[in-house]
Formats: sequence, C-alpha cells, structure tokens
Amino acid sequence: MKGKKAVAMSFKQAVEATPDVATGFRTGLVALGIYRSKVFVSDTRLLQGSVDIDTCTAEKYPNSNRWDYAFAYKGETFFIEIHTANTREVKTVLQKFHWLKDWLIREAPEINKLKSKTRLPFYWIQSKGFAIPKTSPQYRAAESVGLKPVSVLRLD
Repeated sequence: MKGKKAVAMSFKQAVEATPDVATGFRTGLVALGIYRSKVFVSDTRLLQGSVDIDTCTAEKYPNSNRWDYAFAYKGETFFIEIHTANTREVKTVLQKFHWLKDWLIREAPEINKLKSKTRLPFYWIQSKGFAIPKTSPQYRAAESVGLKPVSVLRLD
C-alpha cells in the first residue's frame, strides 16, 4: 500500500514472529528469573515483556555462545547479558555479542527493528564483581564494541 506508514510490531508480536523464541515471551521481566533484580526501571507499567533468548535457542544452537535476554521498555528493546566481568571472560562475552548481532539480522529481524535508538541497546551486566583493569586490552576490546560491564541497568 503506497503512502501508508508501516505500523511497528509490539515486542510481544515480534517475539511471537521469531520462530527461535516464539514461545518465550513473558510479561514484565519474568523471563530474567533471578536476574530481574539487576534491572531497574522508573515505571514498571511501561515494561512490555521479556524473553530468555539463551534458553529458547539452546537446542538449536547448542555449541554457540548465546546471548541471555531481551526486554522491552517504553517501546524500545534492550538486550542484556548477565556474565562474570573479569579479563578471562571478555572473549566469551564478545562471542555472545557477535552471535546476538548475527542472530538478530538472520533469525530475529522483527525484534532487531525494535532495539533502542535513544540509548545503547546492548548491556553486559556483571553477575558478581568487576575485575577488568581499565588499561587492559580486554577492557578496550569490550569498550570498542560498546560493551562495558555495569553492576545493574537503570532506565528512566
């Protein structure tokens, strides 16, 4: 239809339109399980759902370093990886990040369209402490792709 602007799918519709995660939609931050406490939003009524990408894709990609979660807030989708933040783990998190970006393009284009454009859409949330010296090559490697470990994610 010429002249009509395409209406964006909701996060729930995008998840359900993605075969790899089609049954994984959960309300609020439920898909994050015990890691819900790592994400703070200023208005929980504006949460539009979450999905555990890792669990949903484990059978199809058993040997891949898969990304953990996605959730929608205020109409934008964010992708979070809960992972140890030390120099030994940077390579693994970067592999997960590259897997996610490839997966979004190839297997989840509707979810990809919803990623945040007003702030960074990708976050590495440290599962415990932080042990990556800011002068290390590992820190620079993570920073070069826009991933810096944070202890929690706060969205206003």
